Amino acid sequence: MPEQSTGARPTLEAVAARAGVSRATASRVVNGGAGVRPPLVDKVRQAVEELGYVPNHAARTLVTRRNGAVAVIIAEPEFRIFSDPFFEQQVRGISRELTAYDSQLVLLWVEGPGDHDRIARYLGGGHVDGALAFSLHDDDELPAIIDRAKIPTVFGGRPGAGADLSVPYVDADNRGGAREAVRHLVSLGRRHIAHIAGPRDQTSALDRIDGYHDVLVDADPALLCQGDFTEASGARAMAELLERRPDVDAVFVSNDLMALGALRTLRERNVRVPEDVALVGFDDMPSVVEQSSPALTTVRQDVEGMGRLMVRLLMRLLNEHGTQTGAPASVITPTTLVRRASA
Repeated sequence: MPEQSTGARPTLEAVAARAGVSRATASRVVNGGAGVRPPLVDKVRQAVEELGYVPNHAARTLVTRRNGAVAVIIAEPEFRIFSDPFFEQQVRGISRELTAYDSQLVLLWVEGPGDHDRIARYLGGGHVDGALAFSLHDDDELPAIIDRAKIPTVFGGRPGAGADLSVPYVDADNRGGAREAVRHLVSLGRRHIAHIAGPRDQTSALDRIDGYHDVLVDADPALLCQGDFTEASGARAMAELLERRPDVDAVFVSNDLMALGALRTLRERNVRVPEDVALVGFDDMPSVVEQSSPALTTVRQDVEGMGRLMVRLLMRLLNEHGTQTGAPASVITPTTLVRRASA
């Protein structure tokens, strides 16, 4: 815990002395610089916490030429951001990692094209050191806007066609996770396996469709139904599937929220899960899984961890800005099938 204040503001020298490092080393850690061994980083951060040291933002900006702020841009309307636990988990991971770098999160969301000018002005105004952008759509102007702002950027999710492939991104193994989900349903002896897909203008949904077809190469097109990652769309798609293919005996759903909606429809139609229809989701969102009955079998991706990774890649870009080392490589994180009662 921070020490009780004696009236004097803790100095960087005091932090260095407490941590047993030089002032230069303490400064590099506090200012987010590279080249410090992890054990020393931990000692400096512990000293900062114990002493209650607060960096002088104005002085640090003059030295580092940084604002200590990062724009987090979510290309979704406000109602999606605050209703979908995926965004909550990713922003939590970003926020926690930015705190470790003593940097602030500035949240921006895009309700529609009318917001593009506002975001372009903000990014071009020198208010932030870099940007993290996720939930991008194929026709999104955001990548071009960010590129014109000339600020270091990391994308959340593999960018779609036309995006600058030199910009690093963090994504889950969506295609591999989908394959594992469908293979599991096949192993249960299910013969008519449907897929409720996410929006086709997002690469995560397209990759999961591809994973489904990797296993079921000749799947009947009538077994593929469209959703938009919301619970309501999952309920509608499940109703459509039951009318179109009453013999469906398993469904791989592209995210947990849609799976929750599908379960609701099946319950209303008196279709037993998993006896009549086995169901697998994607994400493993605790707040959603807790609501599912029966407990949802799903593909786990580390959403909070991906948020943390995005920040680390961005900090590498900031620290290497102007060097010849090039952008850090993009990262694809593994997924895992979590078996529960629904399949």
